[in-house]
Amino acid sequence: MDLIFATGNQNKLIEINKIIPKNINIISFKDLKFDEEVPENENTIKKNAIYKAKYIYNKFNINVFSDDTGLEVETLNGEPGVYSARYAGSSCNSKDNIKKLLRKLENKKNRNARFKTIIALILDNKTYTFEGLVEGKILKNPIGKNGFGYDSVFSPSGYNKSFAELTLNEKNLISHRSLAIKKLINFIS
Repeated sequence: MDLIFATGNQNKLIEINKIIPKNINIISFKDLKFDEEVPENENTIKKNAIYKAKYIYNKFNINVFSDDTGLEVETLNGEPGVYSARYAGSSCNSKDNIKKLLRKLENKKNRNARFKTIIALILDNKTYTFEGLVEGKILKNPIGKNGFGYDSVFSPSGYNKSFAELTLNEKNLISHRSLAIKKLINFIS
C-alpha cells in the first residue's frame, strides 16, 4: 500500500520509517518533489492534522496521513499546545521555543506535561484520526543530543532521562507519535 506522510520534517519521517511495516510504502514530500509549506492555521492539534492530510490528499489524490503534535504543560494551561512549533514566534527554532518554555516555568513547582499526537488518515476519501499521549515532566535544563523539538527538556513518566537521551528505538517504544502510529497500523491491518 502506498501512503503519503504529509510532513516536511525529516526527523518525523525517520521515526515513522522505523515503525511502519514494510508492506506500507511511505511516500515523502521529497519523493513527490513537493517543497511547499503546508499551512497550520487551525486552533487545535486535531484540526491541524486533518487540514494537512486533506490539503495533500486534494493535491495528489493518494491516500495520506499527517500528524500534528503539541506539548501541553499543565501549569501553563496546556501551552504551548497547538503552537508548539512556533511558540517563540513564527521564525523561531527549537532552542527559542525551549528558552521561552523554561522562562515561563522558572518559578513553577508543577512541571507536569504531556506530548499529544493526532494522526489524521485519509483512506479512499474517508478521514480517520488516532491519538497518542505520553505523560511526563519538563526538566529545568535541556539534556541529551538525540531527538528534536522539546525532547531535551521532556522526561517521560517512569524514566530518569529526557527523550533526547533515549535512542530512537527506546523512544519509539513509548512516544506519543509511535502510539498513534501503532493505532494507525492496526486500523490499516
